[in-house]
Amino acid sequence: MLKSKSKTVLLALTVTMMTIGLIIFPQESFEASKGGLNMWWKIVFPSLLPFLIFSELLISFGVVRFIGVILEPFMRPLFRVPGVGGFVWAMGLASGFPAGAKFTVRLRQEKQVTRIEAERLVCFTNSSNPLFLFVAVAVGFFHNPQLGIILALSHYLGNFCVGILMRFYRWKEEKSQSKGITKLPSIRQAFNQMHRTRLKEKRPFGSLLGDAVLSSIQTLLMIGGFIILFSVVNKLLFHMNITGLLASWVGGILHIMNFPDSLSLPFISGLFEMTLGSKLTSSVENASLLQQTVMTSFILAFNGFSIQAQVASIIAASDIRFMPFFLARIAHGFLASIFTVLLWGPFYKGNNYSGNPFNALPVSGSTGERASSLYQNMLDFGPLLTLAFLTLYIMIFAKRLFKGLS
Repeated sequence: MLKSKSKTVLLALTVTMMTIGLIIFPQESFEASKGGLNMWWKIVFPSLLPFLIFSELLISFGVVRFIGVILEPFMRPLFRVPGVGGFVWAMGLASGFPAGAKFTVRLRQEKQVTRIEAERLVCFTNSSNPLFLFVAVAVGFFHNPQLGIILALSHYLGNFCVGILMRFYRWKEEKSQSKGITKLPSIRQAFNQMHRTRLKEKRPFGSLLGDAVLSSIQTLLMIGGFIILFSVVNKLLFHMNITGLLASWVGGILHIMNFPDSLSLPFISGLFEMTLGSKLTSSVENASLLQQTVMTSFILAFNGFSIQAQVASIIAASDIRFMPFFLARIAHGFLASIFTVLLWGPFYKGNNYSGNPFNALPVSGSTGERASSLYQNMLDFGPLLTLAFLTLYIMIFAKRLFKGLS
C-alpha cells in the first residue's frame, strides 16, 4: 500500500513539475514541440506507414504463416520463438522503431506466439533502420559515411546477441511444452498453412485494406504524440537544469572510464531521446571519434525513453510485459558499445581524432549519394504523403461512422 501511494505521489509531482515548466518556458516548449512534429510528419510517418499497412495484409492473407513454417528450424533453435518471428525480425530491421513491437502484438493477438515467446521476440526485433544509421547519424550528424558500417554492425550484432540471451528467458516454464523439430518443413506444408489462414479470414479485401490503413495510422498518431511529448520533456529538463544535474553525476562515471565529462550531457539527453542525444554527441569537440561512436552506439541501442514509451503503449494492448524489453535495451546498449570497440580496429583504421580519417573502410560514393537523395526526398515529399493519408484516414473513419449510425 505504501509503495502504491509513493508511486501516486511521484507521478503527480512529475506531471505537476512538467506543467509548471510549460508555463515558465512557453517559447522553448513550442519550438521543441514543432521540432518533434516536423520529425514525425516529414520522416517517421511516410517511412513507417507502407511497412505497417503491407504487414497487416501479409498477416491477414497468411503469408506470415508461410514464412513462419519455412523459418521454424532457424528461429526455434536460435531464439526459442516460432518461425513467424523471422518475419517480425526482418520487418523491424527494415522499418525501424517501433515496428517490431507492433507486429509482435499482432501475432500475439492471432495466438501465433505464446506470451513468453512474444516477450522474447519484442526484445530483439526493435532496432534502428539502416537509412537512419547511415544517413541521419553517420552522414547527417558526423559528416562521416565510414561510420555507418560500424554503427550498423554493432547495432545489429548487439541485437542478435540480445536475442540469443533471451532464449534463456523463462525457459524452464515452457520446458514441458517445447516443440522439437525433426525435419525441415516442405514448401507444400507452408503453402497449406498459408491457405488455411487465408480461408479463416472472412473480411472482403476492401474491408481488410481499410482496417489495415486505420490500424496503421492510429499507431502512427500515437507514435507522433510520444515524439512531440518527449521532445518537449527533454527541452524542459534542460532549461530546468535537471539534465545538467544528472549529467554531473554521470560525469564521474565517465571519468573512471577515461571518457571526457563533456559527453555526460549528450548521454543524459540520449536516454530520453536518441536522435537528440546522437546529434549532441557528434558535436562534442574534446572527445575522440571512437569515444563519440561508442557513446552513440549505446544511445541508439538503448532507444531512449521516447521509443520505450511507444513500445510500452503498443504492448499494453496485450499481456506482454514491459520489464524484459527494458532490461534488454540496457543489455543491448552495453553489447553495441563493446562491438563498436571490437570492430573499430578491423573496420576503421585511421586517426581516431579526425572527422575525415584516412585508410578507413571504403564506402561506395554512389551508394551514399543515393541514400542521401532518398533522405532528402523524404524531407521534401514526406509531408504531402502524410497529409494525403491523414485525409484518407478521415474519409474511411467518417464513412464507417456514418454507416454505423444509419
